[in-house]
Amino acid sequence: MNRLATRMIVLLVALVAFVASTGVASAALRAPQVPVLTGSLQTYFNSIGESINVNTQQDAAQTWSRTVSTNSGVSLLIEQSPNAGVNTVGLYNGGAAVPPLYPVLPGGALPGWFAQVSFRTAPARVIVNLFDDNAVPISSNTYLGIDATNFGFYIQGPNGTFYQQDVRNAGAKAQVLSYAGTGVNAGTWLLAFEDASVAGASDKDYDDSVVQVESVNPTPVSTTTWGTLKSRFR
Repeated sequence: MNRLATRMIVLLVALVAFVASTGVASAALRAPQVPVLTGSLQTYFNSIGESINVNTQQDAAQTWSRTVSTNSGVSLLIEQSPNAGVNTVGLYNGGAAVPPLYPVLPGGALPGWFAQVSFRTAPARVIVNLFDDNAVPISSNTYLGIDATNFGFYIQGPNGTFYQQDVRNAGAKAQVLSYAGTGVNAGTWLLAFEDASVAGASDKDYDDSVVQVESVNPTPVSTTTWGTLKSRFR
């Protein structure tokens, strides 16, 4: 084989490896998919050019890990909840029995606000820089103890605190649905939150808060129970 052909093969292998390392990982689809009621979430996704079907394309992701960039973006897209002015969206450690909460988008945040979330080591910490919809800095907070390889998102408000890991919620119900972005949003994730207990009087429309997340990958999905999770930390 001549030198040019060998070089082309090496470049092709490198390109394939690069694409594989930078592509968006998927945890596979939820099974079964969660019914999303009222149609408001689907209408919103349609309005921003998404080709997502909210009832058939839910990803199974329960927790996340940072990518090699160490920096993630979290943007508030919409809030269609009576509690929009007080709901907080943030991070928590997926492996902790009683996880500390790390606020990212506070109550009072408006659509268009975004946060730069920077994961750091020695010591393990996350730096959250919050900006308004004009990119004007609002606040900067540092939280210690984050596990950058296994974290989830939560929503907290007058109705309680609800987690991305189903097992942490009453009745092990889904309070956060994850979707892989399409079109101009390809490479990002769209998280749809329900801010009332799905095991209770929730309307199950999952449009109470919708955020877009960049530079994260789903951690491997495994079946567990609340008892199993607690037993790891006894």
